[in-house]
Amino acid sequence: MPNEQRGIKAWMAAALLLFGRNWITMFGAALATAGAVLTIGIMGFMLLMAPESPYAGVMAFMVLPPVFIGGLVLIPLGALWERWRISKRPAETNEGFLPVLDFTNRRVLRAVILVGILTFFNILILSSVSYGGLLFMDSVTFCGRVCHSVMNPEYTVYMRSPHSRVACVQCHIGPGASWFVKSKLSGARQVIATMLNSYERPIPTPVANLRPSQDTCEQCHWPERFSGDRMKVITKFDEDETNTSKKTVLLMHIGGGGTNNGIHSWHVAPDKKTTYIASDDKRQKMAAVRVHRADGTVTEFRREGVEIPAGAEERRMDCVDCHNRPTHIYRHPDEELDASLEAKRIDPALPFIKKAGMAALNSVEAKDAAADKEKIASSIRAFYEKEKPEVLKSQGDAINAAIAEMQTIYSNNVFPEMDVKWGSYINNLGHVRSDGCFRCHDDSMKSADGKVIPQDCNACHAVLAMDENDPEILKQLQGG
Repeated sequence: MPNEQRGIKAWMAAALLLFGRNWITMFGAALATAGAVLTIGIMGFMLLMAPESPYAGVMAFMVLPPVFIGGLVLIPLGALWERWRISKRPAETNEGFLPVLDFTNRRVLRAVILVGILTFFNILILSSVSYGGLLFMDSVTFCGRVCHSVMNPEYTVYMRSPHSRVACVQCHIGPGASWFVKSKLSGARQVIATMLNSYERPIPTPVANLRPSQDTCEQCHWPERFSGDRMKVITKFDEDETNTSKKTVLLMHIGGGGTNNGIHSWHVAPDKKTTYIASDDKRQKMAAVRVHRADGTVTEFRREGVEIPAGAEERRMDCVDCHNRPTHIYRHPDEELDASLEAKRIDPALPFIKKAGMAALNSVEAKDAAADKEKIASSIRAFYEKEKPEVLKSQGDAINAAIAEMQTIYSNNVFPEMDVKWGSYINNLGHVRSDGCFRCHDDSMKSADGKVIPQDCNACHAVLAMDENDPEILKQLQGG
């Protein structure tokens, strides 16, 4: 017999000495081997072929590792069971049955070497899977695509947001071990809620358990450095035949930089601390606001007739109290249509397309996505058949392109399976769609000495043009 064959048979005999003494150990060895091979194979597939596959990640880091670990656990359990079983036999029948650790015996020595080699590879596999699992569970793919039906709305709007290249965990968890542990405990509860189908629809905006923005937002943004004035141009289209374009130009007083003027100066200035107490759990109705100054003085503003709820939290104002949807931004139909018309994804030369689009998007029932998209298409065509049949005939391709864009707008903002409709989520930035700024700045919050938190538009911005077709200020800036 060739030496190679003798060597292979010797090592197979050593393996049988380890795993072949009872069915439990053999089954455990088979499970561990299958789990390890499949895990390594899928990890290699993810690395080379499909790094963004959520289901490959679930298999590699959540399904197969328990199989692998379960198999490893069964191996010594089988050995213990075997030892207990044979201990019940008469002593004379057990003679020579249990192996003796005689390292001069080559078969035993090979078995010990085999244990060492397998232990090394098991530790290597477990370490790789554990590290890879942590990375996978902190990835955007896991957060947004694994629980597809639950998180699909949030993932969809996240991918269109200014923070689409910022990982979810950087905002929702931030740095540090304690919040990492909290997030995993919270995630476990969410997994259970998903399995039991007991989660809320729509998913509520997180409020109570948010980490302070000093630990998350300010890892990238430094409010004191967002200072001075910034110009903002808002383009809107009328619902008339020509879809008349109008622009509003605002000079936003950002503040900051150690000054006492502008938005950031009062809200997040380093020389004062602004706190508030809300009378509702969504923090939309304010009962009291307190300004703590560096010299120790405090001015309290109270809303007349509103009692501070017992046990209400006094919260320091930070970024997310105004920028409460900096990433998961749901837009209204007119905002989306204005943006599409400005970018010419919808041809602004189509007569009455803004009016027809508004009617179509607002007509959806948000109960069935396919039916709603068909309703958008039929509504647009019916409008032109009635009002402008010649346009439907001559500009059919442009109308079809507009319909496709409106269906995309719908898909980006309305999710019937999660009961997300137009306006389901409040955005506190500004004061057009919600009370926003006016939660406090409404002339109703008064101090004991008669001061009020003013509703003064010029405190936040100066209006350089309002709904003008061709604002003079933009001509001047363009050198025209």
